[in-house]
Amino acid sequence: MTLRLGDTAPDFKAETTEGPISFHDYISDSWAILFSHPKDFTPVCTTELGLAAQMKPEFDARNVKLIALSVDSIEDHKGWALDIAEVQGCALNFPIISDADKSISEKYGMIHPNENETLTVRTVFVVGPDKQIKLMITYPMATGRNFDEILRVIDSLQLTAEHKVATPAGWKEGEDVIVIPSISDDEAKQMFSEGFRAEKPYLRFVQDPRNKKAQAA
Repeated sequence: MTLRLGDTAPDFKAETTEGPISFHDYISDSWAILFSHPKDFTPVCTTELGLAAQMKPEFDARNVKLIALSVDSIEDHKGWALDIAEVQGCALNFPIISDADKSISEKYGMIHPNENETLTVRTVFVVGPDKQIKLMITYPMATGRNFDEILRVIDSLQLTAEHKVATPAGWKEGEDVIVIPSISDDEAKQMFSEGFRAEKPYLRFVQDPRNKKAQAA
């Protein structure tokens, strides 16, 4: 199955380390990150799960739920969680899905025959409250995921879902943003009371709208 940005994330029922779930019900009115792991007790994924657990308060603050997936059993997941807590210094604090029959992995295109016909690739899906896929990133086996970058992109996704702006290269929360091209100069002057800075007719910068809200509060 080939998924694209804007597609509805396939719903599924699954057993996890925190009990059975239905994915769309699990998301509810939150954002969600579904990230896959080829197999339990693997070195790179051990560091990733531990780091994600350490950073969970950052995701909570953004109304983002974490949920991981591996093709191994719940019993293996629980044993792996003990290793993660030991070596990463943080207990696992979000569920891991058991996808033993690989049905979820197939729905989400996590099986890449050129990589491995039996194990999932290391993919990240960001899903919005509307259950649509907002971001997909697939990492090679030997490269650990950058959760700071995932947080940065979530900040951008949430900002641009609320305001008619885009974020420039390397943008971080609080920095200036770009007025989208479909907004005219006159409209932009009405929408952004502080005005905008035009470097080109098509490249107009304004203050991060959420910055302005925070200052007003």
